[in-house]
Amino acid sequence: MLQQGRKYLHLKLKDLISKAGVRLIEIHLQSLEGIDPHFVHLGEVALYYDPAKYNDNDVYGIFQKLGFDIIDDAEDEIIERIRIAAIELIHYANNTNSLIRNSDYISERLQMSYDKLSRVFSKKCGKTLETYLIELKIEKAKELIASDKYSLSEISYMLEYSSVQYLSNQFKKVTGATVSQFKEDPAKYRKAIEDI
Repeated sequence: MLQQGRKYLHLKLKDLISKAGVRLIEIHLQSLEGIDPHFVHLGEVALYYDPAKYNDNDVYGIFQKLGFDIIDDAEDEIIERIRIAAIELIHYANNTNSLIRNSDYISERLQMSYDKLSRVFSKKCGKTLETYLIELKIEKAKELIASDKYSLSEISYMLEYSSVQYLSNQFKKVTGATVSQFKEDPAKYRKAIEDI
């Protein structure tokens, strides 16, 4: 599709699952002559480009240099959509997690059965969707603990744990460290969301 001599491109991107990634792409695209971003959202980008200066492969290369691969497989797209929905729920929704079950939220967002989503996720990622959700919750717990704004009891409640003990046990199982050990050196145990 051309608009005023420009070609339109809509891409799905792997690992574009954080607000920082969205901002990085927005800033980078605005600095390029001949490329006009239409929108940048978690998991996808749409833009217009000047075909006299770029071709599709040139544009793909821009994103690959920034660390984002182009998704061209239907199952890979489902995985990214699952990851985005889970991250939005656990990391950005501020206690929405307690209002709706993770499985219901993800299933509703993707308009697919949770069983199907879970099967695709396990097949492509080598771990269950439940394990992924637990790892995301523990990463959010690390963020909240490191902020020093909340008690462990408040964090347990915010992340839908039935008790501080349950959160502590799951924290140790996932990280290999106790909450006290984590507090001594948070940077040692933190992970980027993209690496979960």
